[in-house]
Amino acid sequence: MSGRRVNLLFLGNSSGVNFSMFLSPRDEETGILQLANCSGSERAGDWNLNVTRGMNISKLTISLTRNLQLCLPNATDCCTAPLCVVETLQVLACRDSVMLARLLVQAELYASSSFTGNVSENATIIPNQVFQPLGSCPCDLTAGACDIRCCCDQECTPDLKQLFNESCFTGVFGGDVNPPFDQLCSSQSMECIPDWFPFLCVQSSLNNTPFLGYFYHGSVSTPKGPSFKIPLQTSPGKLFTGYSQGDPIMTEENEYFTIPQQSMAGQCVVHAPVAYLQDFDVRCLTSLASYEEGLPHDVRINSGTGDFIQQNVVYGNISDTGKFITESESLPTAEVLCQNVTFAEHYTFIWKDKNIEQVNVTVFLGSLCDGEILTQRFTVQFLTLESTNTTELSGNPGYQVGKPVRAANLNASDTSGSLNIWQPAGRGLCTSAAHTPVIFGLDSLSGCTLEVGIDEDCSLLRGNVTEKLNSLIQATHIGKRGNSSHSDPSDWVEIIRLDPFNSDTNVSTGSFKGICADIPANLNIRIIFAEVGAVQGIPQQEILAVQISYSTVIWQFQCRLTCENTSFLPITAAVQFIKVPAQQPIPMTRSQVNYWTEFDCNRNDVCWPQLFYPVTRFYTGEPYSQCLAKGLSLAFLVLLAAIMSNPWFSKFW
Repeated sequence: MSGRRVNLLFLGNSSGVNFSMFLSPRDEETGILQLANCSGSERAGDWNLNVTRGMNISKLTISLTRNLQLCLPNATDCCTAPLCVVETLQVLACRDSVMLARLLVQAELYASSSFTGNVSENATIIPNQVFQPLGSCPCDLTAGACDIRCCCDQECTPDLKQLFNESCFTGVFGGDVNPPFDQLCSSQSMECIPDWFPFLCVQSSLNNTPFLGYFYHGSVSTPKGPSFKIPLQTSPGKLFTGYSQGDPIMTEENEYFTIPQQSMAGQCVVHAPVAYLQDFDVRCLTSLASYEEGLPHDVRINSGTGDFIQQNVVYGNISDTGKFITESESLPTAEVLCQNVTFAEHYTFIWKDKNIEQVNVTVFLGSLCDGEILTQRFTVQFLTLESTNTTELSGNPGYQVGKPVRAANLNASDTSGSLNIWQPAGRGLCTSAAHTPVIFGLDSLSGCTLEVGIDEDCSLLRGNVTEKLNSLIQATHIGKRGNSSHSDPSDWVEIIRLDPFNSDTNVSTGSFKGICADIPANLNIRIIFAEVGAVQGIPQQEILAVQISYSTVIWQFQCRLTCENTSFLPITAAVQFIKVPAQQPIPMTRSQVNYWTEFDCNRNDVCWPQLFYPVTRFYTGEPYSQCLAKGLSLAFLVLLAAIMSNPWFSKFW
């Protein structure tokens, strides 16, 4: 429905079909609509029917011809009530007096709220709010009625005001919209008036109130659509000029290419867009009842230049499902429903510059039965066209967010290295925990638990924990850039290691068992980076320094529900990325520190802009020429007083 019109569509061949309209009255006794026949016309009452015929589709437009304005005194052809039109129409499609289709249209139209006639009543003139207070009676909240305790309300009669005359609202809300401010010479609201007040007070009328300066001119901003909305393409084909890092990968149907991923809440989203040049490795829990298939593998992907790439899919079967079936309920002895589902999908995108050259997919299938919990795994990896599996870069030249931090061992013949954190599995023990590389730009915190006996030697425990933490850092240097070469030592920064504190005593708390101090249980990795430039408008990030430190704790044996000979010690590894300016900022001079910062408006009550405010054009209390003349006169008097106060001036007298 659009205003007074409604559009209908008739699907099919309209050759020889007559369209008509009938105004259907209701039976007053039964309330049943009277059925129409094919003898109607294209006009019924105040309604017209317009037909636009096509090959296999015809458009029918029903329009109202009457006026929808509310009636003024002595006016005709108008609406006497707000609900102006309540009618039921029947639209018929007939061929040779045989009815092919019928449609009921219930019309309920209200009178138009806009007025286009001549206005004879007095219009309310709203003064310019920059120079007038906003509203002369703020407590007048109800139109056409008296507001209790609002003595400035014009709808309140003298008899009504006598009921609350002694309890009227005070202040601005009660109608005192021009209260005298403290700077007025006639103001007596200040309890303790200083001695210099008569010399600096303001002589002004109440109309020139300082509260008018708080009026704000609002600006109209154009609403922006959500960033995740896909822009409509007017023509298919060459849709892109290339992908940039973080752009969603598109399909042939101009839709997002999706793979299940984890949301911020930790839950898996089946149809999550894949971002260009952002690797991930996620695991999702599902059951047979909640299992949902993802995007089909026959979907072609936009390469970035308008061409479309078919996925190269290789299927495999999982025979040992123990690594994927993490939990299984007690199954009944009767026949159990099982289904062949996807256990894992591994995607490899081969890219060059801003385009995707090839997509390889490996899919592992297995049998999932009712009552079992499946841990699905989905991985995405982007490889450059020139790289191999052993020389994969993390950016070119700067690091890309989401890529692994490059590490090397330049002091050995085999320069390959690694910088990892833990990826716990199962019970979270360090013996079964896997390693995952440190991702650039992603602050991380991971850990595992170490089984410790009550008779554990503290020195051996410190060495064991230190060895576990050092196993995460198998490198001496970290690559400055994502394409750092092992043959160029200047492309790498040496890792700064702060060794953990080693106690000289075996047990620092005496002869008590189960207590060890100075255990380096926390590994802290701080990576300092900066933006050092841009390539084709894309900022390039470079690592400047890496520091490894340890935090010590006091381990104490603790009993759980039942005391056993072993307890657990949690050890953690934290990664923090710290961004710093590429160049050190220019320090402020001594004069800037002493004069400008000391009189900064954000830090002090008195500052330079406020001190010279009367001689600026922002001051509108009197003409600018008078302010300037008075300011120059005052400056001359100050200068004259300074000259006459000097001792050498008295020699001339």
